[in-house]
Amino acid sequence: QVQLVESGGGLVQAGGSLRLSCTASGRTGSSVAMGWFRQAPGKEREFVTAIGSWSGGDTYYADSVKGRFTISRDNAKNTVFLQMNSLKPEDTAVYYCAARIGVPARTGVLYDYWGQGTQVTVSS
Repeated sequence: QVQLVESGGGLVQAGGSLRLSCTASGRTGSSVAMGWFRQAPGKEREFVTAIGSWSGGDTYYADSVKGRFTISRDNAKNTVFLQMNSLKPEDTAVYYCAARIGVPARTGVLYDYWGQGTQVTVSS
């Protein structure tokens, strides 16, 4: 079992930045790939970004956030980060951290563990 706890959400003006963190506990290790997903009101959950199991591992981004968001991880601290810059109102959503054993994936159903989510609100 892996437990995930997100933090760092909040309210920010368009063009601003936020940094989300997700700390894992339980069965953690370098074989765990991590991802971020988000869900806006009335919309389906969507992939944001994912990172491979090693610090500095392969990263993947949704086209909508490429160039603005950066995922990274610190395996020594069992933490993955999501740096969000140049935020837009359409980035407003609940952001979820997810983990899976194996390679990163863009599909949420492939993830085994989920955090409780953290709200990000971007005002125009």
